Amino acid sequence: MSRAVSPEVRTVLPSPLKVGLSRTGIEVKEFFREREQLIFTFFFPIIFLGIFSAVFSGTDFSGGVTAATYFTPGMIASGIFLTSFQSLAIAIAIERDQDVLKRLRGTPMSPQSYFIGKIGMVLVTSVLQFALLLTIAGLLLGVAVPSSPEKWLNFLWIFVLGTASGSVLGIAFSVVPKSGRAASAVVTPVVLLLQFISGVYFVYSSLPAWMRTVSEFFPLKWLAQGMRSVFLPDGYEVNEPGGSWQLGTGAIVLTVWLLVGLFLAQRLFRWTRRDAG
Repeated sequence: MSRAVSPEVRTVLPSPLKVGLSRTGIEVKEFFREREQLIFTFFFPIIFLGIFSAVFSGTDFSGGVTAATYFTPGMIASGIFLTSFQSLAIAIAIERDQDVLKRLRGTPMSPQSYFIGKIGMVLVTSVLQFALLLTIAGLLLGVAVPSSPEKWLNFLWIFVLGTASGSVLGIAFSVVPKSGRAASAVVTPVVLLLQFISGVYFVYSSLPAWMRTVSEFFPLKWLAQGMRSVFLPDGYEVNEPGGSWQLGTGAIVLTVWLLVGLFLAQRLFRWTRRDAG
């Protein structure tokens, strides 16, 4: 009797989401192996919070708000932006320059899976960074932790939108530096400029009107303002230039930047350096 020919065995590849989640674990492990990046990402906002709390300790913020309490939301927002936009824009440019992305291109992993891995890493590290910053701010600087469920719900969507939009914008911006060595010099000034005009290092209402107007076009301003709505007392919003936290407007701006970042990341992302063709 002749044997029946077995049907062709097809290899079923895992979904982009599954590959991306698996990549997240690798990205997190690689992040914690880089000690310099780990220290900078986790302790930079904490160090600056301590400095600004000491420098502005005699400043009257009204409503009994201390300098540490006022600057904590800005440092949380800044930490999210450093972990997402700055870290990804620099790291991806370096990985591209060192042909890491070129090797990944030879695997079944799609750009979408790579994006998921990076965004997942940012979410994990941002949560840990926030927990560490809030613990130190509460224990050493007397910053009160919000007790209202409504404020924590606001924190959740602000955190997720801010992290996601910063991540996709970082992925898109990673194509701007011509080399990995130039990445830090290109990305860091952009982040510093946004921090200064977005109310991270200064009381936002004290900034010039034109500077506040410019900042309204960028996500960090709305991320910082949203965090102030969570950590500052009820009623403190009257001290904002608009007289309110404008959470609805902030949600719209962050969502628009998220969609713009996704579009640009899809269109502009490159596995190889420009000179590689």
